[in-house]
Amino acid sequence: MELNTVPDLLKSIDLEPIEINIYRGFSHDVGVHHVFGGQVLSQALHAAQLTVPKNRMVHSMHAYFILPGELNKPVIYSIDQVRDGGSFTTRRVRAIQNGRDMFITAFSFQLDQEGLDHQIDMPVVPPPDDLHSEQTLLETYKDLLTEGFKRFLRPRPIEFRPVDPLKFIMPQNHDPVRYVWFKAKGEVPKDRLVHQRLLVYASDYNLLTTAIQPHQGEVDYSQLQIASLDHAMWFHREFQVDEWLLYAIDSPSASNARGFTRGDIFKQDGTLVASVVQEGLIRKKRQD
Repeated sequence: MELNTVPDLLKSIDLEPIEINIYRGFSHDVGVHHVFGGQVLSQALHAAQLTVPKNRMVHSMHAYFILPGELNKPVIYSIDQVRDGGSFTTRRVRAIQNGRDMFITAFSFQLDQEGLDHQIDMPVVPPPDDLHSEQTLLETYKDLLTEGFKRFLRPRPIEFRPVDPLKFIMPQNHDPVRYVWFKAKGEVPKDRLVHQRLLVYASDYNLLTTAIQPHQGEVDYSQLQIASLDHAMWFHREFQVDEWLLYAIDSPSASNARGFTRGDIFKQDGTLVASVVQEGLIRKKRQD
């Protein structure tokens, strides 16, 4: 199933109720030959949201990817309603395939409340209207792309516009820093819960590839085994995912076959809306 539009994406990450606290989800291929991490993160959040009052918004999540998911099999989501407090609600979610946990996560939800307020400044970068989309760049430079990059030549319901496209495309070593504007292609329903699910989905893009940038002149993506190991995310302020958001990503370290990455997500007016941290497996494939 190709995902060209926001309705396509929303349909693909929707869930089917099976029993109390149990839901079933289905998968789509984004070019990585296994279940995309952003899909599982988004579906797990949706499953948790279905058990939480609508006036409580997710403010943090902490997840571990345990096994690669199979694209042709459904994913079962089992929710543990851990706590319903005066201000906070806690949920644990297991994603199951073939009778085994492939993914586990915990979510914390909170009532909107007043409190102290500060944030870091957004990096100074060119605006999205001055940049080309990732897909346009891939099509333009496809004859120069390595095989590892060519698999990303497919329609997506999220548009990405990298600030420095040479870091993204050319097989040269670069600093482990990346800035990418993104937004949903088309209008998203006026539902804060849906916008949170789509932001979680989009947050899994561009992280681990940033950890590879210092080594792009030495290895091709097709030579690497790359897999998310964990993913944590914090939601700070309201946003609309069908408006431009800047993903400011860096990778402070890569060692022991793991790459560590982190990102901040800003609205175009500079408002910090979310922060993300992810570590992933990055190592050369075995040559049998």
